[in-house]
Amino acid sequence: MFYKLLHWKKELKKITPANQAVMQILNLRLIYIFFLHSFFCIFVIDKLHGAAPVNYMLAASALFWLGRTIEQFVFMKQLPFKHPANRLLTIMFIIGIAIYAIPLFDQVI
Repeated sequence: MFYKLLHWKKELKKITPANQAVMQILNLRLIYIFFLHSFFCIFVIDKLHGAAPVNYMLAASALFWLGRTIEQFVFMKQLPFKHPANRLLTIMFIIGIAIYAIPLFDQVI
């Protein structure tokens, strides 16, 4: 989605080949981590729910999405925030916070 939305075919040509590679590698690795993390959350977390390492993972993930949501507004001038895709992403980041924070609060209550 970012490749097309951010016109990477044209825009990445403006930076050095090394930076082009790093930008794309980081994006691909993040996709891998997000899919792996989702897999564990869907298929493994029920077996480990309540264990300290899982709670740390949930808290770290909630903080990751909180930070990403904040960055969305910090970098608002550089991002096409009025674009519908950007607004949708911001909503998805907020949902990400909830997805990981709710199981932690379930244990407290």
